Amino acid sequence: MSWKPLPKGEFTGIDWSAPGAIDGMDPYLAWAEADGFMGYHVHGREPEKLKWLPIVIGLREGVDVRQLVNATATRWLRVPLAYLLVPGLRHCSARVSREFFRHWRHDPALRALIERFELGLPVEQLPLGLTEFCTPHCRPQPPRQRVRGPVLGVIDGGLAIANAAFLDHRGRTRVRHFWRQDNFYGGRWPGSPDNRRVPLDPRRAGPRPPDLGYGHELDRETIDRVRAEYTRDGQVDEDAVYRYFQLWDLARPVNHGTHVTGLATAPGGPLDPGLNDAASRSAIVAVQLDWANVLDTSGGAMNVSVLDGLLYIVSRCAADADIVVNVSWGTLAGPHDGSSLLEAAMDELVDKLGGRLRITLPGGNGYQSRTHANAALAPGESQALHWRVQPDDHTQSFLEIWLPDGAGGVSLTVAPPDRPDQTVTLTQGQSGMWANAQGLPTWSLIYPSSSALGRGTCALLALECTASHDPEHPLAPCGVWNVTLRNRGRTPVVFDAYVERDDVALGVSTGARQSYLEDRHYDTLGNLNGWVDQPGNLTAIRRSGVFNSLSTGQRTISVGGTRVADSGPQELARFARYSPQRPDPGPARPQRPGVKITPETLAACDSNTALWGVRGVGSLSGSTVRLAGTSSSAPKEARRLLNDLG
Repeated sequence: MSWKPLPKGEFTGIDWSAPGAIDGMDPYLAWAEADGFMGYHVHGREPEKLKWLPIVIGLREGVDVRQLVNATATRWLRVPLAYLLVPGLRHCSARVSREFFRHWRHDPALRALIERFELGLPVEQLPLGLTEFCTPHCRPQPPRQRVRGPVLGVIDGGLAIANAAFLDHRGRTRVRHFWRQDNFYGGRWPGSPDNRRVPLDPRRAGPRPPDLGYGHELDRETIDRVRAEYTRDGQVDEDAVYRYFQLWDLARPVNHGTHVTGLATAPGGPLDPGLNDAASRSAIVAVQLDWANVLDTSGGAMNVSVLDGLLYIVSRCAADADIVVNVSWGTLAGPHDGSSLLEAAMDELVDKLGGRLRITLPGGNGYQSRTHANAALAPGESQALHWRVQPDDHTQSFLEIWLPDGAGGVSLTVAPPDRPDQTVTLTQGQSGMWANAQGLPTWSLIYPSSSALGRGTCALLALECTASHDPEHPLAPCGVWNVTLRNRGRTPVVFDAYVERDDVALGVSTGARQSYLEDRHYDTLGNLNGWVDQPGNLTAIRRSGVFNSLSTGQRTISVGGTRVADSGPQELARFARYSPQRPDPGPARPQRPGVKITPETLAACDSNTALWGVRGVGSLSGSTVRLAGTSSSAPKEARRLLNDLG
């Protein structure tokens, strides 16, 4: 084992150990190149086939996507056509080749256009080049059959498009457009018929949407036609419909996207006549995330997938349509001040549409997860964090430490469990990795002076998995990692540390195990008042500030979770135990500028203290399922907004 500088990237050509190379960049890209994209399951599986990387780009003030396209070449940068349908956008996704990074390194004109970019590579998928894309001076036309009136947009996984809950009064589907972002089936996908990765058949799954250039699209006419073909004696064989469309995952009784969409727009039955409202008659434009994206709960590809999904929904709606988009998805790490690339892009899109677009997101489910630490460090003061990384974790783990601008005097010391000889101390601008005897990294600390991930800087501690079925896979040690921040500067510094989400998505098995922070002062006894931060408690671990990192933007609407029935006289009893609360019940605490800790609004996601979750639509017509989480709160707010539109 040895401490080594980060290697020169084989894809980007960036010498990540050179002075200033990591500053202003995405540390996850540096880590991905250090381990040969092993966390994306590319290593050892023909990595030379990795021809294109998906990224999100943020352009500088005064620059828009058309200027970027006109100033670049499609042989090394390809932007989906949909980004030219909204004039003046400063954010877009793109597929970039190795040559893009050569221009980035050597062409000042390109650097004058691009402010920052961030990797968005799905796990277990070698991204294909776009089939259609912007060319210099092209003038893409909006798609035909755009939807008018109030529209519900949904970005999620597993939408049962044949379910009767999504029909109109004439028996036609209200799903006017449906875009699945995956190109293949097989592998670890839920419900896949075998383990082969086979391209989807466009005659069944639908053609590729030309303005996005990947995935497969269905329209209302196609969905209705196939439903009719599999109708016998007035009954639709929904399983047969999904087999035809190659949507095998919808054979499961529970699908997150179906439940969420039902809460936003399904009509009520005899017991719920109040749900026969305007929302239950609205048109639906749906985006199903690539299953490789759903399986990776860290959200490694969420920026590209969600942003492309938003552009798809907007492009399928008429210029006078009022759109409410629900994204019941999220992660734990990030700047939490709205400065991430995806949040900035969502804010911009809301502004560009002049109030016609509203986006609802859940506040998050990690309130008790011990994934957040926060403190103010006086000059000369230090703070130790104890990060518990679990055994038998088959996925990588990440800890982000966020510091404001001007905090260059803070050093970071990392001590792996039971390996004092591997203790490392770095200051801003430094990075490196511990490599095994084969030269493969087991963990890395990347500490730039500024970051593409958001305002201020983010120090990234990245660990390989702690277990693997591959005997040659490098492993990080499990146990308690001690991370110490020391303020060597002359002014106080506030920091936030966030453990990234690493749990298992509904109904699948990925081998992920959520890591968390430990502190003997943190109350885990479950006492009556032990579910919120208490004044006087010395712990740096905070429930306050555990928030979905996709929902801290300025223009989007975050939704916290409450209970249908309060369990007692205390105000706190009305909140779901896993949800951030409004107002925040925790003591006053130091904060970095702009950090969000309370949701904009609230909606019920639990029945009561004993019965968590709320009932919603199951995969098959007439079935219901119960799911817990603020993922159920956000679509209820979307429903309210649709009803306000009438």
